[in-house]
Amino acid sequence: MNIGIDHGYYAIKTTHFSFPAGVSEYSYEPYTLQNTLKYGGKYFVCGTDRQPVLKNKMENDNYYLLTLAAIAKEIKQRGEKTECAVTVAAGLPLTGFGREKKAFREYLLRSSQPVTFEFEGISYKITIQDVKLFPQGYSAIVTQPELIRNEPSVLLMDIGGWTVDLMRLDHGVPNAAACRSLELGMIKCIDEIKEQIRRDTGLSVTDAQIERILEEKPCQMDETVKKIVQKQGRIYTERLLSAVMESGFDLKALPVIMLGGGAAVIKRSVRQQDGLCQLLILSDDKVNAKGFERILGQMPGCVEKR
Repeated sequence: MNIGIDHGYYAIKTTHFSFPAGVSEYSYEPYTLQNTLKYGGKYFVCGTDRQPVLKNKMENDNYYLLTLAAIAKEIKQRGEKTECAVTVAAGLPLTGFGREKKAFREYLLRSSQPVTFEFEGISYKITIQDVKLFPQGYSAIVTQPELIRNEPSVLLMDIGGWTVDLMRLDHGVPNAAACRSLELGMIKCIDEIKEQIRRDTGLSVTDAQIERILEEKPCQMDETVKKIVQKQGRIYTERLLSAVMESGFDLKALPVIMLGGGAAVIKRSVRQQDGLCQLLILSDDKVNAKGFERILGQMPGCVEKR
């Protein structure tokens, strides 16, 4: 079967799941098998708090382990056999696509097939027969092509955990010379909010609490803290929009399609005074993974099975 996986700095996304990109290793079986991967004689709890940001995701085995967990989750969700062949559809930012493509494919594919492991107490024997890589952001548009059909130029803004990837499309085609990657993702936003709360109140809040408040969902928290979070969310939005303009994209002239985990935050913080030409939000944080999988299913020789 084809399985799309978006390997984010903040979260791993598949067609049906989104979970933090964190891994905790245990020498012995942990107290619960929930989200627990057993591989190579060791236990790994996948989906814990996000791991420290790695400039190179291939520095250690964490993203490979998270990939196995993602595959297992999708197989169980789809009711497929635990011994099967899988083609992984994944993505990379367009700015580093050519540079990183070969190495990341080899990192995910590896030479020892099939791969045997356990996830949540269930044994799997998976043959990863191929890994296909596609550009992030642009692949997401495959799920909603009508958004760009009648626009001569559109800016895609993929707001991820560590980076914000900018891609201009002219007549539906990516303009490689007009692609940028800014290190202004949601991790930086949340870290700055946590620091401001510590300075103003002395409290140490969690990432999950901040995310909840930014999404305007119920959270048992002092109103003072909520106001700080909302204010800092607006400051982050202003900073991001300014950085995008400084990168050569006139947001008052170009329609913008925002996607990624941070898109919903920006949506709630953008104001009429910002004067954006047009803003469309793809609020589903799994849209890239769905796009990867759909493109793979449409490729010659591929059979799309869900």
